[in-house]
Amino acid sequence: MANQLDLEEQEQLDQLKHFWKQYGNGISWVLILILGAFASWNFYQYWQRSQATQAAAMYDEVERVVQSADAAKIERVFADMKSRFASTVYAQQAGLLVARQHYAGANIEGAKNALTWVAENASDPGYQALARLRLAGILLESKAYDDALKQVSGSFPANFEALAADRKGDILLLQGKKPEAMAEYRKAYKRFDERSEYRRLVEVKLNSLGIDPQSGDAAVAEGKK
Repeated sequence: MANQLDLEEQEQLDQLKHFWKQYGNGISWVLILILGAFASWNFYQYWQRSQATQAAAMYDEVERVVQSADAAKIERVFADMKSRFASTVYAQQAGLLVARQHYAGANIEGAKNALTWVAENASDPGYQALARLRLAGILLESKAYDDALKQVSGSFPANFEALAADRKGDILLLQGKKPEAMAEYRKAYKRFDERSEYRRLVEVKLNSLGIDPQSGDAAVAEGKK
């Protein structure tokens, strides 16, 4: 009985050796690839967390420098932020913050540059949309109507479409393109929530152009003027 068991064990061992000889290298490489991929994923996750932590710290520094209102320092720290953490949302937030400070300090070119960077480099569609709308507003104030129109043309995230249409209407109206402006205002009016204050503002704009949006394309009655 013992000899029979020994023979069976030996046969199984021989089969195992044969199997490993035939497939062992392939299995080893598969295991190496799996373990390597797992290690790479863990390293990437660690790197991402590290980047986020460092970017958050630098954003705090941007906030601190912005409060000093020193344009030169703001540009230096923002340049550092862009060079090191351009792909993070913190850099995009910093761009919007820097632009707001530059605009408040009458540094229009600085504001435009910061907003342009966010508009062209933001990975988050929301931040990109905000940058384009704010940049369009500054260009509109500077009477650079064609450049402003470029910023509000094209696609926007759904929750920014109404704002883009309203801003586009403003630009077209100042360009003397009243029918096109009215079409954009109508679009904005339809897409704003009924409870939104912006919707009421767009309604006022349409009323001033002789349109009552609540009754379609009908002109505002004489008695309402």
